[in-house]
Amino acid sequence: MRTADFDYTLPAGLIAQVPAPSRDQARLLVLERATGKLAHRSFGDLPGYLRPDDVLVLNDSRVIPARLRGRNVRTGGKFEALLLEENAANDWWAMLKPGKRARPGTKIEILDRSGRPSSILATVLETNEEGHRRLQFSGTRNILAELEAVGEVPLPPYISRPRERPEDRDRYQTVYARAAGSVAAPTAGLHFTPELLQKIRERGVKVCFVTLHVGPGTFAPVKAASVAEHVMHEERYEVGPETARLINEAPGRVIAVGTTTLRVLESVARENQGRIVAGAGRTSIFIHPPFQFQIVDGLVTNYHLPRSTLLMLASAFAAPGKTQGRELMLEAYREAISRRYRFYSYGDAMMIV
Repeated sequence: MRTADFDYTLPAGLIAQVPAPSRDQARLLVLERATGKLAHRSFGDLPGYLRPDDVLVLNDSRVIPARLRGRNVRTGGKFEALLLEENAANDWWAMLKPGKRARPGTKIEILDRSGRPSSILATVLETNEEGHRRLQFSGTRNILAELEAVGEVPLPPYISRPRERPEDRDRYQTVYARAAGSVAAPTAGLHFTPELLQKIRERGVKVCFVTLHVGPGTFAPVKAASVAEHVMHEERYEVGPETARLINEAPGRVIAVGTTTLRVLESVARENQGRIVAGAGRTSIFIHPPFQFQIVDGLVTNYHLPRSTLLMLASAFAAPGKTQGRELMLEAYREAISRRYRFYSYGDAMMIV
């Protein structure tokens, strides 16, 4: 398939820039993939689409304030860093802007959130093939513990404001976030409240979690002309024993909340003859039409960028093993646009069943 087949036009006014007033008051578009029927609901209506024997799986990765600002100790030049992955305490891979000025040996004084110098220093150690810089931090026992004071929420590039707002600290985080490590939120989970999760449990639905630390590759456009030529980014995941047991023993459907959750489950299933096995690993699975799903029966997701791997995944799920899912998804997107649904991270939601 061509990358251009997954293109669409979104009016600028529908790109959600600020959080909705309440998490579960987002709008929910339900796509019945067997018939193509669409239903317009509130996200608070989600429990009504779940059955007592279903298993609901969520990604409990926690977004870290991964955006740092600093200045060159020698020249005073400004830098912006996005932490990507921890190698060891105070040893991280990061994206640095401007990259050309971040040669090995460059020392960067980290600024706090008010723009004042902190005691933390970052030294550029090396550059990898992707242009990312390896940073060694000093002046702190562990930079991870300092991020609340010096870091900013790494909002997606399509949210066109230069800095976080106070509400982003809470709202760009799921209420069940646990394991710190993501540089982007698993946004489908942003709509859940503790009260809504309790209602779901009261229906008899089993709720469990996986962890996938979302990297910046989730926003990376597919530049190849052919979908099959795209190389997917790699991300770390973990599945616990209780989650594996609940899914393997599930008498009903497995509903994944978010594309990140789905990628974990389908990756593990492919490595273990269709079963979920507890453990940690890395996945670069690229799901696009046609694709046969082994575990997931339903998907809760947000609305994704044109030509993105996330839109391709949702299209594959809309028609498993076929290519018609693209038409189903783009028709659903046209309906959402016509009804002024909000798109992307702080936007509305979709359920595909």
